[in-house]
Parts: sequence; C-alpha cells; structure tokens
Amino acid sequence: MVSAGPASAEPPPSAWAPLRVATYRNLWVAMLVANIGTWMQTVGAQWLLIDERNASTLVSLVQTASMLPILLLALPAGALADTLDRRRLLIAVQFFIVGVGVALTLLTATGRMPPALLLTLTFAFGVGQALTLPAWAAVIPDLVPRNLLQSASGLGSISVNVARSVGPALAGLLIAWTGVPLVFALNTLAFLFFAFVLIRWRAGSARSVEVPERFTAALRAGGRYVRHSPIVQRLLLRALLFLIPGSALWALLPLVASRQLGLSSGGYGVLLAALGVGAVAGGLVLPWVRSRLSPNQFLLIAGMAYGLAMLVVALVKIEAVVLIALVPAGLAWVTVLSNVNAEIQLFLPGWVRARGLAVYQVAFAGGQALGALAWGIVADASSLVIAHVAAAVLMILGGLTVRMWPLPDLRAVERDPATHWPDLDLVHEPDPSVGPVMVVLTYTVREEHRERFVTAMEEVRAARQRTGAMRWGLFREGESADLFVEIYELASWDEHLRQHGGRLTKADQAAELRALEHADGIPQVSHLLPAEANP
Repeated sequence: MVSAGPASAEPPPSAWAPLRVATYRNLWVAMLVANIGTWMQTVGAQWLLIDERNASTLVSLVQTASMLPILLLALPAGALADTLDRRRLLIAVQFFIVGVGVALTLLTATGRMPPALLLTLTFAFGVGQALTLPAWAAVIPDLVPRNLLQSASGLGSISVNVARSVGPALAGLLIAWTGVPLVFALNTLAFLFFAFVLIRWRAGSARSVEVPERFTAALRAGGRYVRHSPIVQRLLLRALLFLIPGSALWALLPLVASRQLGLSSGGYGVLLAALGVGAVAGGLVLPWVRSRLSPNQFLLIAGMAYGLAMLVVALVKIEAVVLIALVPAGLAWVTVLSNVNAEIQLFLPGWVRARGLAVYQVAFAGGQALGALAWGIVADASSLVIAHVAAAVLMILGGLTVRMWPLPDLRAVERDPATHWPDLDLVHEPDPSVGPVMVVLTYTVREEHRERFVTAMEEVRAARQRTGAMRWGLFREGESADLFVEIYELASWDEHLRQHGGRLTKADQAAELRALEHADGIPQVSHLLPAEANP
C-alpha cells in the first residue's frame, strides 16, 4: 500500500504544462483575477473599519466573516456541485458574488456602510466563495489529463499565493489614491470576468449523473463515502497533522514582525512576501519533487523543513535570517497541501468528487482556524517563542508518524467507473423513492476457501457502504455447510440504481472478483422491497 521508491520513472511534466490546455488556461487566469480581487476586497473591508471603536475586534471579524461560510456550507456546496450542472452552478454563484460586490461598491461610495452591514455583506461574499470552491475543485480533473493533475494543483496554489502577494499591495495603492469604493468595484469586475469566462466554456459534461440526486440524499451519500473510505480518511489525517502545527507560523507572524523583529507593517509585508515566494516556488517544483521522492519521503522532508523554519523564527532575532527561513517554509506548505489535495482529486470518483473535496476544504479551513486559535492562546499564556517551539516539535513528530500512518500509494488504484453488474430482471419496476431495500447475495464457498473468502469480503463490504449501503452483514446458512449470505440495506431503490449506474469503480469491481475467486460460480441475487409498496 505504501510507496517506497520514486513515484514515476518517466520525466515529470512541466509545472506549466496544464496551461497548454486552452480551457484550463482561460479558467485559471480568470480564477487568478478573482483571487486577486478577493484579497483586495478583504483589505478594503478592513481599512473601512480601522477608525471605528473596537477596531481590533472589527478588523479581525472581517476574516471570520469570510471564512465562516466555508465551515458552514462546504458540505452542502459539495452536494450541490455533485447533483447540479457544475458549470451552471459556478456561473450562477459568480453573478451572486457580483451582486454583493455592486452593493458593497454603491453603499460605500455613498457613505452608507456601517460596520454591521459591511460584515454582513462580507459574510455574503464568503457564502459565494464557499459555493464556488467545491465545484471549481471538482471540474479540474475534467479539464486536464490525469497525468497533469498534480501540476494543475500546484498551479492552483501558485494562483492563491500570487493573489495573496499582489492583491493587498494593489489595494493599498488604490485606497491611498482614490479610496475603498474603487477597490470594491474592481473586485466586482474580477468576478464578472470569471463569470464571462465560465459562460464561454462549453463543457462536455459537468455533472456526474443524468438524473440529479435529491439534496438530502446526496449530502448523506457524501458523508457515508468519506466515513467508509480509509484512503480519504488517511489523506485528511495527513493534511491535519501538517495544518494544525503549521498554522502557528501564519497566525503569529504579525506578532513576530512587530515584537521580536521590531518591524513596521511594511516589514511584515516583506515577511509575507518571503512565504509567498516559497509558496510559488513550491508549486513550480512539485512535479520535479514527486518524480524523485516517494510521497512519504517527501512528506517527511517537508515536515522537517517546516519545523526547522519555525524554530528559526522562534529563536533568531535577525530579520535576514528569518526571511531566508520563511522561503522553505512557504515551499513546504504548498508542496504538502497541493500534493494531498491532488491525491484526493485523483482518488475520488466523479459522482462524489465535489462532496469529498468539500470535506477536505472543511478540514483545511477548520484546521487553520482552530490551530491559529490554539497557538494564539498558547502564545498569550506563555510566549511567542514557546508557542513556535511547541508547534515545531509537533510538526516534526507529525512528520515522523509517516511510518505509522503513511500516505497510500494510489498509482495502481483504478478510479474509472465500472458498470459490471448484470441488468436488473424484476417482475415489476419499483418507484425510485421506495425503501428501504435489501439486497441478498448467496455464495457457495467450499471449506478450504472459507477463511480467504471472508477476508476478501471485507473489501466488498467497504465498497457497498461507500456506494450506498447503510448496513451490511455476511452470514453462514445454518442448514448448509457451504452457503454464505451477504445482505446489505439501502435507503431507497434509487440508491441501488445508482450503484448499478456509475457509483462503482474498477477498484470495486476488482475487490468483488477477488472474493469470487474463492466461491463456486456467481452468487444468486435477490432484491427485497417493502411489501406495502408493491401489493
């Protein structure tokens, strides 16, 4: 399961290779412009509040109002992105964001923007972002070939970090020149441009199924998939083991700049720029690194580098040395998180991709938010040095756990859809909403194969539960020596139809074949429906 050697013997694709795909290039540029606009909008909102009473609290609430919708809405947004046409959803959301931007611009220009209304509109802007992120992440594997997905993930990180550097600087210049309303207006135009590019994109298929799932059923299915997918859980664990200690550096850097290094806001901007340079470099070198190191070697080295960088930030009071240390920290941050994000994109089947990525985004936002809060409390209770040293130690220990909880090797995992089950042959066609439904499979297994059969059926169990089963059991028939009965329950007939119609992957098919190697022939299948639904 764990890769020990290099990820590939082939030359790695260029970090810029995905930009040769015209559709991806156009959307990537549009997303970069939108990201820059987002950072401009954040700075503009914060600047409007600096002269208010309780300015420190109000300014910090801008970031809270922007991030809170991701925690609250990412999972429902993922369900929407998997059940609706993703392109149309993205277009509609961008026009919603444009509407919020128009309101921000006009109300600010006319002097009718009290703090409460500003924070409310900032929250509404964050709602649009929360609805955008899962759908955008889910369409990327449809835009570029599979072998370029790692590079595309790296380019996504480059976009975010270029915007993080350019947006605040540009907003500062514009605010000094003309005021905040122009900043809000340009952010509105940025998202209008993104909507225009999305309208021009003619997607072949941006939805995983022809008939969309009901929203609540889709939400449950997404949670069930993650709950019964050890690979997704392991990827999320590796992300959190890096994010929680790593968030200390981002959260406490303003205090390091002012208290330990005696820098002004301009000096703090230089420190952020050093992190940004490392982050952009990380996106560029990611394909090269992956071609020479296994995922686990790479994770260990990145964790060590980031931990050492935090120790330097904690213990060294020389600005130049801290700047040099921040560059590899930014590189490690982007390479680790881009790699995990790309692995999740590669692993998740199309029908549940947006929901799975939404769970990752919740972990990402939650890990940063809770981590930042925790390290702030530690720093207040002790000191900046102790907080950074503790975070660095946790980061290094987290890297060492790669032997206990390694990243899975996904190179041989087949994620393409498989429709290998035989056509249903029922005497009547149930309504899709009928449920619950019991599926019963009876296997003939000789005595010498029983132990291996039972072991192999564990993989089958996981596949059934990922794709719709609420409960599953494997039993032996008491009246026969060789008969085993598999029974699993689904919420509705529609859930079972979706298993037949595209939820299963070739990896699930391979698991079933491994179990059937220890049985005689194919199993007998029967479907049990509620008696009152079919009198």
